[in-house]
Amino acid sequence: MPRSLRIAIPALVILVWLVVASVGGPFFGRISEVSTNDQTSFLPASADATAVQDRSSAFRDASGAPAIVVLERDGGLTSADTAAADRIADVLGARADVDQVSPVIPSRDGDAVEVVATLTASAETGDAVAAIRADVDDALPDGLRGYVTGPAGFTADLTEAFAGIDGLLLGVALLAVLVILIVVYRSPLLPFLVLATAVFALTASILVVWALAKAGVVTVNGQVQGILSILVIGAATDYALLYTSRYREALRDHRTGWDATKAALRGSLEPIIASGGTVIVGVLCLLLSDLNSNKALGPVAAIGIAFSVLAALTLLPALLLCFRRAAFWPLRPAFGGAHPVLTGPDARGLWARVGRLVGRRSRVVWIVCTVGLLAMSTGLLGLRADGVPQSDLVIGQSQARDGQTVLADHFPGGSGSPALVLGDADRIDRLADAVTGVDGVDGVTAAAKDAPSGTTPVGADAAGTTTGTTTGAPAADPTVSRGQVLLEATLADPADSAAAERTVRQLRTAVERVDPGARVGGVTATAIDTNDTGIRDRTLIIPVVLGVILLILMLLLRSIVTPLVLIGSVIVSFAAALGVGALVFDHLFHFPGADPSVPLFSFVFLVALGVDYNIFLMTRVREETLRHGPREGVLRGLGATGGVITSAGVVLAATFAALGVIPILFLVQIAFVVAFGVLLDTVVVRSLLVPALVLDLGRRAWWPSRLSRRPRDM
Repeated sequence: MPRSLRIAIPALVILVWLVVASVGGPFFGRISEVSTNDQTSFLPASADATAVQDRSSAFRDASGAPAIVVLERDGGLTSADTAAADRIADVLGARADVDQVSPVIPSRDGDAVEVVATLTASAETGDAVAAIRADVDDALPDGLRGYVTGPAGFTADLTEAFAGIDGLLLGVALLAVLVILIVVYRSPLLPFLVLATAVFALTASILVVWALAKAGVVTVNGQVQGILSILVIGAATDYALLYTSRYREALRDHRTGWDATKAALRGSLEPIIASGGTVIVGVLCLLLSDLNSNKALGPVAAIGIAFSVLAALTLLPALLLCFRRAAFWPLRPAFGGAHPVLTGPDARGLWARVGRLVGRRSRVVWIVCTVGLLAMSTGLLGLRADGVPQSDLVIGQSQARDGQTVLADHFPGGSGSPALVLGDADRIDRLADAVTGVDGVDGVTAAAKDAPSGTTPVGADAAGTTTGTTTGAPAADPTVSRGQVLLEATLADPADSAAAERTVRQLRTAVERVDPGARVGGVTATAIDTNDTGIRDRTLIIPVVLGVILLILMLLLRSIVTPLVLIGSVIVSFAAALGVGALVFDHLFHFPGADPSVPLFSFVFLVALGVDYNIFLMTRVREETLRHGPREGVLRGLGATGGVITSAGVVLAATFAALGVIPILFLVQIAFVVAFGVLLDTVVVRSLLVPALVLDLGRRAWWPSRLSRRPRDM
């Protein structure tokens, strides 16, 4: 190839990526424009609660989430406290982002009052609640405690917790990766080239995701946004490390950087594309989910991985070609220099020692590793992954959670978060009777567009009086739409409590006896449907991911036995990581449980990314086996990839661990399980278990390919 093209091609590649970075860079700070943490972004697509929410606007004026202001003083409220409550109601009623305000409602014990301020449909929940909290704080007399809770309060706290996604999370992840790369390469330049590759891949990903979200093609919330950043930084760095390792080897065998680049691309193209394709297919299996949040992550993560592969195979080779051997200074690989001795008594270093151990005691090694991993897996017996209350989603201080506790002490726990019953208008009285007949229901009203929410009593509580959300406002006829009405049932227990969930399940049974087409929604019903759907998704998607990845490995390695070994190893590794995670969550951090998405996301990432490392290893083992035979092939493959895969595993673990800086329960749990699982997979599974098992199987590991029938001396 002419010298001019050898200069022009890498220059053009770098220029294209620079243009992408210059266009996409500003969108780092704008991704929040298309990101939402509203409950709708997490709803199960086909559940009853979602159907009720979609229809609820037909029965009452369009509005946003309710913010519940609760004021409390031990020993009873004073006249000054009551006057302050009236002033707060007046101030809230004058706000442009508040649609309607209820009268001040005193508690029966005289120690508290509540005011329900329903936000406008166009209000930004986080900003509106922050302003309301400031108004409340300004109006409080000494000794009177005030809280803003309810659905709007919890959404605001969740939004605030996600606030570090744009800056803090990315900064921590990049710093961790940079430090690790400097330690690994001991070079002042190469770590920045690798990190630049990852950052450019993330920039391109965010640009495309922003455009798709803006067009309504994909949904982005804080969960999706955070995982995208971590996944791209980790995966792009891993692929870059693999290419860099191949390029350093090639520089010893080729005089020119161009020839070394071609050789490095030949050696790394297949494993990088196969690894990236495996992760893409794995995350796209999330499209089978019925949860909007899970389904949204699939295509967004796939976009991120695709750009990670593209950057590692275009931008990084171009950058390294520009700097050639200087990129590795001061440890520059010299042309004609000897490659490290990978096997035999003359081999030196950690991976040579590991290879000798595996070679001498392969069966003992894989049996001990398997037993150890199975022992860790026993922690799964204590795993509680059937959902957690909304009030426990945010780790640390939460005014909404504190306010919910105060609210439950003085009012029906479900105040402001009623269960919604959508049913036949001709059976309204029977439906109301069925609702009030359920233990745990404190009162029921009918929604009407011409009256404030919760002011049209249609049934009575167990004592024979309407309670809860009934305010004594003038009654209005219930709104009827398509022959249906919407009833609002105030629950006696907090909306996110286990008691409220039991009540709603009983409520569904009771109203379906009256009207088989009746549906129950609301905050509690949404939590039930979300958790039930999450468990269903977990049961469906995990086997699908395993099956798809198994087929990819069979095609890649031209074998049936080895892919089964690899899939079995990552399953055991995942079970061990989740088992240890369950023990840590229960006995060290004392978490209240886990969301069903924690095992699902952890599985998808650990299996897909864990298989990545096994692909890196086994493609090299297959390459060496073709030249040196099965035994020598395993040991040489282990020695050649040991350092780069371990470095990649540490980088990926560090990036996922960075998720722990965001005080959201399920992100902290995913961070621990994936980070620990990646280290376990890197140090134990890929370094010891898989090589020992493949070595013990010998040529049978490659059945039915021709490798399984080669002479022993090949």
